[in-house]
Amino acid sequence: MVEVRNSDSSASENTRLHHIGFVVSSISNEVEGFASSIGACWDGAIFHDPIQKAKVSFLRTPCPTDALVELVEPGGQGSPVLRFLQKGGGLHHLCYEVECLDAHLEFMRKSGAVMVGRPAPAIAFENRRIAWMLTKQKLLVEFLERPYL
Repeated sequence: MVEVRNSDSSASENTRLHHIGFVVSSISNEVEGFASSIGACWDGAIFHDPIQKAKVSFLRTPCPTDALVELVEPGGQGSPVLRFLQKGGGLHHLCYEVECLDAHLEFMRKSGAVMVGRPAPAIAFENRRIAWMLTKQKLLVEFLERPYL
């Protein structure tokens, strides 16, 4: 077993896996199969986010502390996930909720990650900011800013 410690633990503290994103051709057509295969519930809500050019919906498993499962559908021809779907879709990204988005993005840059989507408000998260980064290991990670209390 390898234990990895971050050199700047303050930026990575208080992060939690918020959701795992899957790109699908149609949320409406595929949500039932996803929900039954992982024993999850769906509230029927589908969010259209014109900034992200995608439709998203979330599944919740019975354990309230589990990460959500997000289904992502392209929101039109200019959608950034359309090409991924054309290659087959499927597992797309991990999303971590972070205390301070700007500090965490700087921490990720220092570790070699590259920003692929600048911070922008996201409709599905009550306009909290999200940003996208690609790690050196080619993992696409979304970061969601935790709401201020």
